[in-house]
Amino acid sequence: MNKRVVPFCILLILSLAAGCQRTEQASSKKSEAEPRSQKTFLVGLIPEQNIFKQMERYEPLASYLSKRIDMKIRLTVFPRYGNMIDSFTSTGMDGAFFGSFSYALAHTRVGVEVLARPVNLNGSSMYCGLIFVRKDSHIKSVHQMKGKRFAFVDEGTMAGYLFPLAYFREHGKDYRTFLKESYFAGTHEDAILDVLNRKAEIGAAKNTIYERLATSDDRINKELVILERSPEVPENGLAVRKSLDDSLKKKLKGALLKMHEDPEGGGILKAFGVRRFIETNDADYKPVYLYAQKIGLNLATYDYANE
Repeated sequence: MNKRVVPFCILLILSLAAGCQRTEQASSKKSEAEPRSQKTFLVGLIPEQNIFKQMERYEPLASYLSKRIDMKIRLTVFPRYGNMIDSFTSTGMDGAFFGSFSYALAHTRVGVEVLARPVNLNGSSMYCGLIFVRKDSHIKSVHQMKGKRFAFVDEGTMAGYLFPLAYFREHGKDYRTFLKESYFAGTHEDAILDVLNRKAEIGAAKNTIYERLATSDDRINKELVILERSPEVPENGLAVRKSLDDSLKKKLKGALLKMHEDPEGGGILKAFGVRRFIETNDADYKPVYLYAQKIGLNLATYDYANE
């Protein structure tokens, strides 16, 4: 071997070794500078409306809260109201934005703890259920619903099932035999659109979804009419699993309650369509528990899976 080659090879090896050492040191420093991997906080959303609209509405809120609790919040939409409580436990959910009736069910079945709920732009933190018809159906009372088609939302909703169920019972009607047909549309939005588009003559849904759709589709106010309204119940609140660390509950709750004081948070709230979040506890759902009791519905044994 050429004697000049040997020193060159030695120098090359030493140079590469030094380079590797510098790379390892740089990599080590970079790793120290980067935040440690964060645990994911999984939050479920009820299927009130189209899944894409639901995710689009909640993602900025999740991103904001992720920074405040130093934990990545990942959202997932429950495919149906009817399996949300089973999904909450089987998929290891940390929390969910429950509707009033679904919260009452989840609290009774798995002990979830509600933290906060939003105040809408009109200043209310409550919502109600609506029963509505097409104006040209000429239906003005429950008696004129005989032989018609009714669009419910889901058996796990206050506005979209519990309220109309109580409505029919109060008038001595079994909707299963009184109506020509009934079905579950799956979302409040779909129940409204099905009546608007003549798939059904009558429907039930949440007033906030009805009003939100009416701002973008003037046919709703022109072609539909509201016949009945339910008592008011709390807006969709964020509830977390019973075993969640108390310090994390406190941090998450604090971030929600102080959002409106922060310019960034205020902008996200405005886009979300609310003024602020307020503290909420189980006692706020007393109207829901009383409503269920009134119609003889046992939350502990109620089969909320759609037929």
